[in-house]
Amino acid sequence: MSVKARAFRLATIVTLAIALLPFCLVAQNRPPNASRSSSVPPSGPEKELFDSVNRERAAEDLPLLQWDSALAAAAHKHTIRMAQERLVEHQYSGEDSLRDRAASAGAHFSMVAENIAVGQDAEAIHMAWMHSPGHRGNILDPQLTAIGIAAVSRRGYMFATQDFSHAVEALTLDEQEKRVAGMLAAGGFKPVVTGSEDARKTCAVEEGYSGKPTNLIRFEVPELTKLPDNVVTRLGAIHARSAAVGACTAKDAPGFTRYRVAILFF
Repeated sequence: MSVKARAFRLATIVTLAIALLPFCLVAQNRPPNASRSSSVPPSGPEKELFDSVNRERAAEDLPLLQWDSALAAAAHKHTIRMAQERLVEHQYSGEDSLRDRAASAGAHFSMVAENIAVGQDAEAIHMAWMHSPGHRGNILDPQLTAIGIAAVSRRGYMFATQDFSHAVEALTLDEQEKRVAGMLAAGGFKPVVTGSEDARKTCAVEEGYSGKPTNLIRFEVPELTKLPDNVVTRLGAIHARSAAVGACTAKDAPGFTRYRVAILFF
């Protein structure tokens, strides 16, 4: 099942392992993202898997994935659990979902995905993933921008997890407001006030407004790299002397980064 942004995807394929290990060789199942990339590169099998992923993406002229230490921490925690359980699963009893694991580790994202496996070594695991449509799809997904990998050896086998995301910036309310104000100014609209109490109150409600604006716009986006097209269209029809920008915490987006902003016009 293909899942769009603001959702998460899990991939596993089932292959029988040797009789001593009663679990799958490589695990695919698809039930119904900026954490800042770490400057410390991975090492050992994690580096081998990381380099292999980016080699595959380079061959397809896709942007290389950035190493994300938060995703790596989430992947490590899950991989330890896989090794303990001796059963390859994306979520065990009592364990958080992939989305919650990534968010708890400090990742900021609009999409997350995961590959998991157990095999002889990093090379064998990577080749198995590349021969599985689900895993290969995650590795070569052009929407994904970051990755964290963990590999744990136990009893002669390697357990591995790749956690991917479309990473997004982690901005404070002040930073969000200044970002939107800058976009408005760049479009020729000024002056713009940030930190407005009325704008922030208006942002926090679904209907109505605070203060006495002549017009208002509310919107939610996973990234603040540009104003949404529908907002740009509406701005063209608004004639006002000034504006105030207020940001607030988006609702009903647990784990996923969402920016909610209100613009009041006067």
